[in-house]
Amino acid sequence: MSPQARPKTLALVGPTASGKSGIGLALARAWRGRAAVEIISMDSALVYRGMDIGTAKPSREERDEVPHHLIDIRDPDQPYSAAEFVKDTEQLISDIQSRGALPLLLGGTMMYLHALRAGLNDMPSADPKIREQLNARAAAQGWPALHEELRRVDPATAQRLAPLDSQRIQRALEVWMVTGKPLSSFHAQPRTPEPQRLGLEIISLEPQSRSWLHERIAQRFDTMLAQGFMDEMRRLRQCAGLHADLPSMRSVGYRQAWEALETSADPPMAPLRDRAIAATRQLAKRQLTWLRSMPERRVVVCDADHALQAVMEQAGTVWPCSA
Repeated sequence: MSPQARPKTLALVGPTASGKSGIGLALARAWRGRAAVEIISMDSALVYRGMDIGTAKPSREERDEVPHHLIDIRDPDQPYSAAEFVKDTEQLISDIQSRGALPLLLGGTMMYLHALRAGLNDMPSADPKIREQLNARAAAQGWPALHEELRRVDPATAQRLAPLDSQRIQRALEVWMVTGKPLSSFHAQPRTPEPQRLGLEIISLEPQSRSWLHERIAQRFDTMLAQGFMDEMRRLRQCAGLHADLPSMRSVGYRQAWEALETSADPPMAPLRDRAIAATRQLAKRQLTWLRSMPERRVVVCDADHALQAVMEQAGTVWPCSA
């Protein structure tokens, strides 16, 4: 299939707990009579094996019914970067289309979506040794001290980061130590836009009611607790090489559960629940901010009764009746 003949790639995105997974599966099922749909996960937590309950990972039955990609491809102590995601996704899109199927990007990791839309600059990949050094210094001095160091070498980046934003402070200092250039200078470099080459069309699930989304976030975390999330977390903490500063354990819910288990083998659930739900609300707010910065997106109101039908109608304008 020539690039000109290939159908556009659809991305179904939205904040956490907006119903992306259910609507994505329903869309794939509904399209079955016209063309096969294969889902490419766009969720940075779903890449990790053993992190199932706290990520609301699709079940084995769902993944057998509709092919899913980029799920369970790393152990929790292994890195997976946005650059790797873009490379893997570009190859998957080509492979899926070559067999006459339709790729559906599905998820809420906005850094991945941003990398696909805006392209990637030439920032260095992660350096485990430097990250280990920075973590050791943070343990001895505290992240505010490293934030102050960042302010001296990259004031533009430091200004937009909180003194306890360990993940981003670490990355900014890592880039400086590897390249001698501030992270902000890489962000200022022009990048090659990708959406046209990939044929990327974005459908964004966005709620009208903030309380609707907050209620779903709370219900979702309560369901995870009932399904055994804390037992999953206890098993993960037994894994050699796994620690709280890894990207996998910084995932919302996992970070709060790890901190709770640091203080007690059987921590009280109410404070943990409150912290996890508050953190998830903040994540959803950031996701919506990202989405609203994308004027080309097609908005579907996800707390409306007709959300699935609206997504199907939008998909019908992107995908052909047959691949």
